[in-house]
Amino acid sequence: MTDETTTPAPKSGQWIRQAVDFGALLAFAAAYFITRDMIKATWVLVIASSLALATGFLVEKRFAPLPLITGLFALVFGTMTIVFHDESLIKIKLTVQNALLAVVLLGSLPLNKSPFKYLLGDAIRVTDAAWRVLTLRYGLYFATVAIANELIWRTQSDGTWVQFRVGLFILAIVFGLLQIPFIMKHLLPTAGEPGPTTPDPGL
Repeated sequence: MTDETTTPAPKSGQWIRQAVDFGALLAFAAAYFITRDMIKATWVLVIASSLALATGFLVEKRFAPLPLITGLFALVFGTMTIVFHDESLIKIKLTVQNALLAVVLLGSLPLNKSPFKYLLGDAIRVTDAAWRVLTLRYGLYFATVAIANELIWRTQSDGTWVQFRVGLFILAIVFGLLQIPFIMKHLLPTAGEPGPTTPDPGL
């Protein structure tokens, strides 16, 4: 167990960033259902992702690791989708992103490493044993999302995939809320009350 103390990130900053991310996702979905054009909706995604990253930096005075990673994924895959005019790239982005996170988290368990602690930064402060449990839970969640995304985008319509993407954000918030009782039981003495740490930090 570590005795290191740090100042937790303000919960207001977490909520603001999640609200911005959800707003950006809704803008992407709205753009698709208005235009029925995935490429045009991807333009909205790229712009919204840039704004979400900028807002996160302004609120927290830094780039939080997990939102930064997913934001960069959105920018890279979104730009590739526009340049190559291939809408499958923006769909597979969710698979690649979540599969990579799953491999990193689940692969760290046998090595007794905790990259998840770094990815979440100061969002929560729990015991090392609790970090292992959370790493397993979130790693399995990311793996499940990667598999589900592959099944949805390869077999369903664009509209169904966009609905799945919006529903996934809501599911992620529920998943984060369900972890709070476990986190509360294993908080370090100097840690404050945690907010929901969702496994879906943005587009």
